[in-house]
Amino acid sequence: MERTFAIIKPDAFAAGHAGKILARIYAEGFKVVGLKKLWLSKKEAEGFYYVHRERPFFGELTDFMSSGPCIVMVLEAEDAIRKWRDLMGATNPAEAAEGTLRREFGGSIGENATHGSDAPETAAFEIGYFFSGMELL
Repeated sequence: MERTFAIIKPDAFAAGHAGKILARIYAEGFKVVGLKKLWLSKKEAEGFYYVHRERPFFGELTDFMSSGPCIVMVLEAEDAIRKWRDLMGATNPAEAAEGTLRREFGGSIGENATHGSDAPETAAFEIGYFFSGMELL
């Protein structure tokens, strides 16, 4: 079994889609081993997305991610990283395949409903940023 990190972003949470996204997560066979609702501060968002600090969209991204509540999760499944990324769909909701979360719930490249780790090393950092080992059941 593999673990990955996932976020239901502020846009999807504000639109009332968190329950629908969680239902899809369970329906696709993921086990949720960690879950928190939180509201990131600007500093917390900057720390989480530090790998993008030199990119032109960093300020906009961290403003958005600190704009409202979100749900952070640790998901477990066989090949969880790939499976979650497939379920999310392309970063741009307009280019995401039918049936993906971003196609259904995302509004733009910047406000695309969900986040997911892209590699085992990224997942390890992202999980550790939000969860202690004692919180993962």
